[in-house]
Amino acid sequence: MQDEQTAVVTEAAPQAAAFPTGFLWGVATSAYQIEGAADADGRGQSIWDTFAHTPGRVAGGDTGDVAADHYHRYPEDVALMSELGLGAYRFSVSWPRIQADGSGPANQRGLDFYRRLVDSLLERGIEPAVTLYHWDLPQALQDRGGWLDRDTAYRFAEYAGAVREALGDRVRLWTTLNEPWCAAFLGYGEGKHAPGVQDPPGSLVAAHHLLLAHGLAVPALRAAAPGEIEIGTTLNFYPVSAASEDPADLDAAHRIDILQNRIFLDPVMQARYPADILAHVERVCGTGHIQQGDEALIGAPIDFLGVNYYTSYHVAGGGEAADGPSCWPGAQDVRFLSCGRPLTDIGWEIDAQGLRTQLERINRDYPGLKMLITENGAAFDDVVSPDGKVHDQARIAYVDGHLRAVQQAIASGVDVRGYFLWSLLDNFEWAEGYAKRFGIVHVDFDTQLRIPKDSALWYGGVALRNDLPAEQAI
Repeated sequence: MQDEQTAVVTEAAPQAAAFPTGFLWGVATSAYQIEGAADADGRGQSIWDTFAHTPGRVAGGDTGDVAADHYHRYPEDVALMSELGLGAYRFSVSWPRIQADGSGPANQRGLDFYRRLVDSLLERGIEPAVTLYHWDLPQALQDRGGWLDRDTAYRFAEYAGAVREALGDRVRLWTTLNEPWCAAFLGYGEGKHAPGVQDPPGSLVAAHHLLLAHGLAVPALRAAAPGEIEIGTTLNFYPVSAASEDPADLDAAHRIDILQNRIFLDPVMQARYPADILAHVERVCGTGHIQQGDEALIGAPIDFLGVNYYTSYHVAGGGEAADGPSCWPGAQDVRFLSCGRPLTDIGWEIDAQGLRTQLERINRDYPGLKMLITENGAAFDDVVSPDGKVHDQARIAYVDGHLRAVQQAIASGVDVRGYFLWSLLDNFEWAEGYAKRFGIVHVDFDTQLRIPKDSALWYGGVALRNDLPAEQAI
């Protein structure tokens, strides 16, 4: 992406038309967050198993050992999606379920689970969309350095090929990585996520190796099986605006934009790191880990971009740079400011127009790039009412507002082909444990009872109509 600070769109936009014909309406999940069955059928240990079982790492001491038990209850969950009228399901494959130690022959029992899941989806007319990496690195690879070790990228490409070989005749949409920002900077910089490493300079090395893994996986996926395939990667974007025109504030916004948005998308799209990104990396950790030919590999052509969006950033310079762990290597002095907007239950400001801003910026920088909204949603403090239902009007309003922003972006010429709401089920929300509920289906984690929330019924209606209600949800 070009070095351009984004501003929140505030002007009223004209009412957009219905979504394009063939628009994909889906929901998204990830393996460790919902599958459970941590020891079933030859699954190995992941870094999230280790992290969650380490005292003090996860709120409430929660783990993903059982989660929403999707491994055993997937027929019920697929039936729910079908009843709601949804047309697509984005799920991730658990790498340690396929290769317990992160390398070697594929575990057929693990592959068989995903074969059954895909067959169940197709039987009900639901398109499967596979994500190959949603943060559950095999612990055996972490023991050898994890994403700080260049070899992990090559192991990932082998794993990607094995999964495509098993599912390639039935799956068209493939995503290599989900939010490498979180894997690199929360996992290896701040240590808030697995594997819990606190090495801010090293997190930039991890980011490069994740990008290399993506680049190596793209041709591996194309070569592993015949048939139609579309490959993308999924990045989490946050529009960044500066608090003022003061040079310190503009510089702060520039650095956060590099680390949050551009360090991943620009090399994928340009097959090179732009000069200002290389300069930032050089200042923080040097560039010795970037070998000749890496950038060309990272730039392997993709078919679509997955866009995850939850909020926006408003920043200022002038803070004191902390020496401790940080998810902002080289930008520890940046101050993140509130814009006074309403918050979700996880504390993120609600900025629906920021999604339009980001989509239009990507389209300006890379015209004609096909996009899928691969995650968008919100955590709220949902409760089951005395009538046995979950009346989550706040979530309906959140999704409604963001979908209207997508409509406006499409009307302005952005090529958005689908929307995957995060998430189908209440789940294990990483370091927050089970305290934050993102699902449109309520899960009682003691009984595993599923209750579709009001938002599920509302969203199903949107999907069936391929359009939003005439009046915006409030």
